[in-house]
Amino acid sequence: MLAGDLYRADDPVLQAEQRRAAALLEDFNNSPASDGAQRRLLLRDLLGTLGDDVEIRPPLHCDYGYQTHIGARTFVNVGLVALDVARITIGSDVQLGPNVQLLTPTHPLDAGQRREGWEAALPITLGDGVWLGGGVIVCPGVRIGDNTVVGAGSVVVDDLPPRVLAVGNPARVVREL
Repeated sequence: MLAGDLYRADDPVLQAEQRRAAALLEDFNNSPASDGAQRRLLLRDLLGTLGDDVEIRPPLHCDYGYQTHIGARTFVNVGLVALDVARITIGSDVQLGPNVQLLTPTHPLDAGQRREGWEAALPITLGDGVWLGGGVIVCPGVRIGDNTVVGAGSVVVDDLPPRVLAVGNPARVVREL
């Protein structure tokens, strides 16, 4: 799974890890906004890394949690979907708009393998200072360079270099920043 190889999502160990994440997410997503300390404890238990001064507004959704690593001073607006079958690395000083999707899972093109339940995953990396507008979708295996901005509603299917503005479906660089 972590190496991008095919795996079965119905593996009992993976299902137990998903149940653990689901319980922590339920507690986080239902916690009162006034209890920032409790929310931070839940996120520390859930996520692989949580930098200082990170704000994540519920609801948050992920598969495992421990595969997601978030740098310092990052802001995550409501509705982040982080399907962290492979590692998701979010740098420091990142801003994620509402309803962003970071999707690491992939599925075989062969229908028989899909019917048998085989899946794979590729990591996603967001560099420091990245800003993803509302509703951005980042596909498996994508790296977004430092200080890049991706416009709302864009679908990122290929790597983006540092310090550019990208928009559209598929996202295309429209200018340097």
